[in-house]
Amino acid sequence: MSLGGQQLLEYLEKLPGTAFRRLYQSPATALAIFRRMLSYHAKVIVRGLLYMPDPFPLTSLDIWFPPEGGGKIHRDRTIAALRSLHILQVSPPSKDRTQEIQITTSFKKGLQLAFEGGGEDGSFGVPSSLPVDPSIDIAYLDKYARKKWDDILHYVVNSLGVHGSSEGVSGPKASVKELLLAGRLVERRPDTRTGIGITQAGFTFLLQESNAQVWTLLLLWLEAADHAADSGMDSIDMLSFLFMLSSLELGTAYDTSALTETRRNMLPSLVDFGLIYFPRDTRQFFPTRLATTLTSTASALRTVSSAFTAATANPSGEPGTTTSTSGGPAATPDKTQTAAKGIIIETNYRIYAYTTSPLQIAVLALFCQLNMRFPNMVSGRLTRDSIRQAIGFGITADQIISYLHAHAHQQMVREATVTGKPVLPPTVVDQIRLWQLENERMQTTAGFLFKDFESTEEYAALSRYAEEIGVLVWKNDKRQLFFASKHEQLRDYLKSRKKGE
Repeated sequence: MSLGGQQLLEYLEKLPGTAFRRLYQSPATALAIFRRMLSYHAKVIVRGLLYMPDPFPLTSLDIWFPPEGGGKIHRDRTIAALRSLHILQVSPPSKDRTQEIQITTSFKKGLQLAFEGGGEDGSFGVPSSLPVDPSIDIAYLDKYARKKWDDILHYVVNSLGVHGSSEGVSGPKASVKELLLAGRLVERRPDTRTGIGITQAGFTFLLQESNAQVWTLLLLWLEAADHAADSGMDSIDMLSFLFMLSSLELGTAYDTSALTETRRNMLPSLVDFGLIYFPRDTRQFFPTRLATTLTSTASALRTVSSAFTAATANPSGEPGTTTSTSGGPAATPDKTQTAAKGIIIETNYRIYAYTTSPLQIAVLALFCQLNMRFPNMVSGRLTRDSIRQAIGFGITADQIISYLHAHAHQQMVREATVTGKPVLPPTVVDQIRLWQLENERMQTTAGFLFKDFESTEEYAALSRYAEEIGVLVWKNDKRQLFFASKHEQLRDYLKSRKKGE
């Protein structure tokens, strides 16, 4: 699962059951969660139970989870994931009757309607019957989305005080700026040139892949709607609308009159984020690639606006490259796009970044000591001081490594494919992690301490279940204490266990 999907999953797990029942009334929501939020084995369970009229014995699932693949532990973690999304119901344990599982009524109905093409009119959007401006094509929408999102990123980067990072950039709307401030991605600093300064969360935001960035902003938007009593928006309906947008077709015009008044009121905010293009004086809206890839594993801006995306021929046909139908390089009218772009990393920690984007150069400067700048390239070096500075900003070694890997030069990717070696030099990857360890002698983990159990059997059962579902961090059998990263599923398990007794 991508980082954006993980963020959404964490948000969904905090919602009450009533919220899920409302969400699953929309077939688009049920389908989006089934397609993008579930693991392979979770999908197998859902498909197998979806049309079963009666509950299914829990022990019969063991045939789908052989011992060599993790067995019971893998099964229990898969079931726990489905229960956290209110997709699966499990009967309480009992001495007289085996446990049974079944799909929750709301999710079953929503997914069946999605599979069968049912549901209310407009469940997956209503294409507009009005004439469409021929200039509004996919290329136009990609350029529009790139401009909108780059304005937001430039605003965050500009808080670093990087000279020239905001040249030719108009900046986001005031509402987006307030959202960034409310989400603590930037903060007001009167002593700076721009009047704002980036926070540790803002540094983390900059180094996320694009889908994670989009979801970070959207989740802040949903939380703001929850806290604003006079906003007139319902965060559950907003989330359902986002799931619907992810199911729409890029380049197709949709009818705004088919939307409820509440959803029509959401369109201006989505326009500010670059998820929607809304032509003036029309009853049409166009989802951009930022919207249609919300629940996708692909990175929207990796193909839309990444300044490091290669535009040269790629025999392997990997995403982010351009090839002709004959296998040769595709013709492009833009001369600047004919040269490959990306980051080359040498084993001596030198970096060569082929880019002309001030935004990307400013991001590189967060963790790299840049030495020289040329018309189409910057060069620098990863140093102990530059990595430690990045860590001080709140950036982790894994984020730096992930960023370098995602924006690696296509020549490095091809060579790694041919030789079977890693894309990034292992010595560089290991050293980045070692530099982080120098600053982090102790690791903190947020979670919950469980103690004062009624009996040894209760402690043993609950700690064992925590370990099975993968939330156990630490335990002390002698003192009957354990520490878990999450508590919701443990709480439900304890309630069902006591009810069964």
